[in-house]
Amino acid sequence: MTNKEILRIAMEQSALDLNCSPDDFMRNDHVVVVNSKLGPSAKKYYKEPITCFFVSYGSNIVASVKEEYHDIAAEYINKFEHSHCFRTPNIHWLDEKLAEKGQKVCFMAEYFLPDINKLRPLPCDYEMSILDPPDFADLYRPEWRNALTESRRELDMLGVGAYDGDRLIGLAGCSADCERMWQIGVDVLPEYPKRGISAALTSRLAIEVLKRGKVPFYCCAWSNIRSAGNAVKSGLVPAWAEMTVMPKEMVDELNR
Repeated sequence: MTNKEILRIAMEQSALDLNCSPDDFMRNDHVVVVNSKLGPSAKKYYKEPITCFFVSYGSNIVASVKEEYHDIAAEYINKFEHSHCFRTPNIHWLDEKLAEKGQKVCFMAEYFLPDINKLRPLPCDYEMSILDPPDFADLYRPEWRNALTESRRELDMLGVGAYDGDRLIGLAGCSADCERMWQIGVDVLPEYPKRGISAALTSRLAIEVLKRGKVPFYCCAWSNIRSAGNAVKSGLVPAWAEMTVMPKEMVDELNR
């Protein structure tokens, strides 16, 4: 699979998430606003109600919005440069407009895809092993909450574990959040810091996912420098950014 093919698959999936065309993400400096529709082929972790959904692959912004918020979203992404619409102070403008309608900016994240020219197995001082779903049965514990998702166990497809003797000290896992793309998450026990374990696990799992004909992807908050650094070290590169708007009561509940 080439980098071009990987990026196209990601855009095709984002188009299913947003109810738009994959080509909409490549319209240089051209604003695209479409009616929101979260269909059955969207990534599994997206849940309604999503008021507005902004996505950028770097060329422009595509906004998928509920009809009653169309004018606010369009004004916002026409008012500011597309690269500024995912940062403060500009976001405050959007949040103030939406507050009048009981809505708030909620999630913001950066997504990474493998670069075939950079992705390679990285060394690890500890033994690593490929894990399949039956191996996960006893691993749904807090220390592996990024690698595995207890609420969606049926989507956890593959993993790579690092072992100090018989002890599992690091785990990367991936979930089939959509048909052609599997999302990678990784955890390492805190007593094993800065030993290259995360990158070794992430790169190995990304390679294994590609071998199975799927596209691995990785997500983190922009402020999570350690996680973003792990992605880059592992051979993954920034590919797209997302921002969602949700009802105020849902955002407030997340902050409790």
